[in-house]
Amino acid sequence: MLSAPDTIRRLGGLARGTHLQELGFTRRALSRAVQRGDIQRIRDGVFAVPPILDGIRSATAHGGALTCASVLQMFEIWVLTPVTVPHVWLGSDRHPHPHDSCMCVSHYYRGRPPLGRAPLVTALLHFLRCAGDEAFFAAYESALRLKLLTKAARARLRAAMPASARWLIDIARRDADSGLESLLRLRLHVLGIRLDCQVAINDVGKVDFVIGGRLILEADGKVNHDGVMRHKDLVRDAAASARGYETLRFDYAQIVYDWPTVQAAIIAALRRLKAYS
Repeated sequence: MLSAPDTIRRLGGLARGTHLQELGFTRRALSRAVQRGDIQRIRDGVFAVPPILDGIRSATAHGGALTCASVLQMFEIWVLTPVTVPHVWLGSDRHPHPHDSCMCVSHYYRGRPPLGRAPLVTALLHFLRCAGDEAFFAAYESALRLKLLTKAARARLRAAMPASARWLIDIARRDADSGLESLLRLRLHVLGIRLDCQVAINDVGKVDFVIGGRLILEADGKVNHDGVMRHKDLVRDAAASARGYETLRFDYAQIVYDWPTVQAAIIAALRRLKAYS
């Protein structure tokens, strides 16, 4: 018979006491294993063997499974507002368990949480409800780019979403280089502005977006474009201008926190280009 630590390890590092008892381990044996330090009791009825991620440990102690942005960040999916405290799926009719240093965000969504973490599709659904359409869309396109969702998973996700939000799945693309680009494209889509994405231009290279064949939009992200990168951007913009393009560049702070200014600049540029066409 396997030892309790080996059995829990084969079960993924976490196990319910009821399951272990079904496998032949008595309550007394499990208690002695905890006292020896062979296994850890995360909460009443749930045992673990290290290593166990801090977020999963906290979610388990809280009484549920890690979910939402906490799971997305584990997969390095782009999240509009990164979280530093665990988001925990408790189910619709369960209550949290008090535990040391608890800063968990409870999600009372239907279903029975598994041990550990929610599946990625479930975490995306929870993220939609928690963070809203825009944040979900950017995360979903990031998951597509990282090739984390099979065709079947995408179909399950779309079917489980509210009908009013399914259009977000339908317009999503795999080629967005960042969540920032996803946000910009979604917001312009809502305004009825069509963009060509990831366009290759002779003597310029690949640009994020082109509108109307003449206006280039670049989303520069959080990284400060100084020094060499800034010089390369200026060279590209000059080459684009020589070919008849106008370039607008926006950084993370502008797109996320000052969208009205960004929108006004784009609309003004389109009107200006139309006037001179």
